[in-house]
Amino acid sequence: MKCFQGVRTAMKTAAVVFGICCAVLVANLPTQAVLAATVKMSKSKICHDWRSPYYERIKRFTNYPSLDACLADGGRLPKTNRGSKPDEANRGYSRSAYIHWVDADRDCLNTRHELLTELSTIKVSTTPDGCRVLRGRWNDPYSGEIIFDSKDIDIDHLVPLAWAWHHGAANWPAQRRKEFANDPVNLFAVKLELNRSKGAHSPLEWLPPNQKFHCQYVTRYLRVMLIYDFTSNSRDEIRQLRDKICD
Repeated sequence: MKCFQGVRTAMKTAAVVFGICCAVLVANLPTQAVLAATVKMSKSKICHDWRSPYYERIKRFTNYPSLDACLADGGRLPKTNRGSKPDEANRGYSRSAYIHWVDADRDCLNTRHELLTELSTIKVSTTPDGCRVLRGRWNDPYSGEIIFDSKDIDIDHLVPLAWAWHHGAANWPAQRRKEFANDPVNLFAVKLELNRSKGAHSPLEWLPPNQKFHCQYVTRYLRVMLIYDFTSNSRDEIRQLRDKICD
């Protein structure tokens, strides 16, 4: 009996120590790791993620799950690097180098909401001013699921902006980058979780979980690469993958 009591006491002690260790670990996590999922839109409608030098100073803001969601809701990026000339392929990538989610036809619907309207299989519902899509019915090709709430959707750049930057877009004129960032051929409406898990990966590193869509995904990726004349080496790699997947 004393043996069992000793074991129970030891287990309780271990549990307490484990709990204390976990608490210390969480308390010492870097601030950016805790806040990385939160994007702040300031009262002046500027979108700041944790990398912004102003992030900690902003006390009155609206939360968004991603930078894309903030920008799609009428936000804008800070005026960092504006006026600079990113003309070297090895310069650091900045999303502000791409002018995206524009309202090309001046109907108050930006690229995101135009695409949501076009891709919905039913008539969408919008905000009272008609400028933002709230609900519809979207077939997510990445997961094979149906989504009804626009807040659950990210507009994915099939060929990611960051990937494009490091494969030639850093040398493009601003107008070409703008066209690329808003080209519907390069855009899909997908579950936001999948867009974030993909990040800036090419098909060589990431494919959507819906295997039935793999061939179309890689084929479309290659099509965009040909349209925008990405380097022949990177095209050849994607072409080889397409031939393997679509065989």
